[in-house]
Amino acid sequence: MDLSAFNLQGKVALITGGAHGIGFSIAEGMAKCGAVICFNCSSEASLEKGMAAYKAAGIDAHGYVADVSDEAAVNAMVAKVKAEVGSVDILVNNVGGGEPSVRFEEISDASWDKYIRFNLYGAFYMTREVFPYMMRQKSGKIVNISSGYAIGGGDYCAHYATAKAGLIGFTTSVAREAAPYNVNVNVIPVATTDTQSKCTLCPIFPFHDVFSVPFCHILYQHTLAAVWRYNLSGDIARCLRH
Repeated sequence: MDLSAFNLQGKVALITGGAHGIGFSIAEGMAKCGAVICFNCSSEASLEKGMAAYKAAGIDAHGYVADVSDEAAVNAMVAKVKAEVGSVDILVNNVGGGEPSVRFEEISDASWDKYIRFNLYGAFYMTREVFPYMMRQKSGKIVNISSGYAIGGGDYCAHYATAKAGLIGFTTSVAREAAPYNVNVNVIPVATTDTQSKCTLCPIFPFHDVFSVPFCHILYQHTLAAVWRYNLSGDIARCLRH
């Protein structure tokens, strides 16, 4: 595929949850377009595995450990990225997840709060901390990774679906405020994808989810590269319906 229309040479991309899965696939695609890759993960073990994966892919990445649902940790991480790499031109709020299937009436307050914070507060904290840099340089791209469950719902994951729906509302609002500063903010409601975490949470998910999808087809991680490219291409991103 000709990637000349998606030139990211010299642009610094920060991808949360980028040590593996969807985040890694997006980062790998960005690297092929010339971006400098910075990724976030939640533990030193994930950082080590992530760095090894990037090295194996021939990508010189920068890794940072931080809990994105912790405001102070986010602020410290972004400051470190800025100091070490120089800027943040692209932010992908990819990190997210749920727990094994649970009926909504059995969701505890603690579990509700945990997954709302993880899936929604994380994107809020990251965007709020990165946006001033983009505003000052009068350019930037922010892509939020939501879920098809945010639109169509999902069985036994009301807290996850609620958070991901909130992310769509967050995106549409921030996009309006960011546009005057030449900062594009878009959201991708990703369909059921063959990530390791999805398989771990629900080992039978191909049989459970695939029949609820038209044509009985799931999304594979590597195919997401084409989706984010259109969300980062300047002319196209400005025309997308947020």
